[in-house]
Amino acid sequence: MTGLLRYQSVLLLRSHRWIGPLLLYAAFLAAGVRPGDPLLDSLGFAAAGLVPITAWLVRICVTNEPDAARDCAAAAAGPVRVHAAALLTALGGALLAGTVGTAVVLLIGDPRTVEHVEPEEAALAGVLALLACTLTGAAVGALCSRPLLRSTGVAVLAGALGSLLAWGIAGSPARSAVTALVEGSRAHTVTLPVTACAGALVLACAAGAVACLVSARRG
Repeated sequence: MTGLLRYQSVLLLRSHRWIGPLLLYAAFLAAGVRPGDPLLDSLGFAAAGLVPITAWLVRICVTNEPDAARDCAAAAAGPVRVHAAALLTALGGALLAGTVGTAVVLLIGDPRTVEHVEPEEAALAGVLALLACTLTGAAVGALCSRPLLRSTGVAVLAGALGSLLAWGIAGSPARSAVTALVEGSRAHTVTLPVTACAGALVLACAAGAVACLVSARRG
C-alpha cells in the first residue's frame, strides 16, 4: 500500500491539479478570517472550508490516471487497493492544507474571546473540527466521483450539492463540529466535537468502502 500511496502522491503533485483547491482554500481563509477575530469562530470557518476542498481533491485523485494506467495498476495491486490509495492521498492532501490553515488561525486569532480556557483546549477543538470536516468532505467526494458517477458534469454538480448539504443538513458531522465551535465562542467556552469527529470517520469509511467495492465490480 505504501508504494501505491507514493505513486498516487507523485501523480497528484506532477499533475498540478492540486493548485486549484489550494488557491480556493487560501481565498476562503483570506475572505473570512482576520487578525484579532474570535479564535473559535475562525477555527470553525477554517474547518468548514475543507468540506468542498476535500471533495474536489478526491475527484482529482480518482481521475488523475489515464484509463490504461489505472487498469495496469489495478491488475497488479487490485482495484480496491488502487482506489483506496487514491482516496487516502486526497485525504492526506486535504489534511495537510487544513493543518496549515488551522495553524495560521491559531497564530492570528484572538484567544481572549474564550475566557477561562487554555489555548491548547481551543486548538484541540479546532483540530477535531478540521478532522470532522475533512472526513465529511472525503465521504462526499468518494460518493460523487468515479466509479459511482462517471459523467464529469454530474459528478461536479453532485459534489457541490453534497458539500452544501454537509454544511447545512441536520446531523451532518461537519455542521455539528462547526456549530460546536461557533456556539462555544458565543458562550465563552470550548466544546470538543468528539462525537462529530467519530461520526465523520464512520461516514468516510463507509463511503470509501462503497466506492472501492464498486470500483472492484466495475473493474
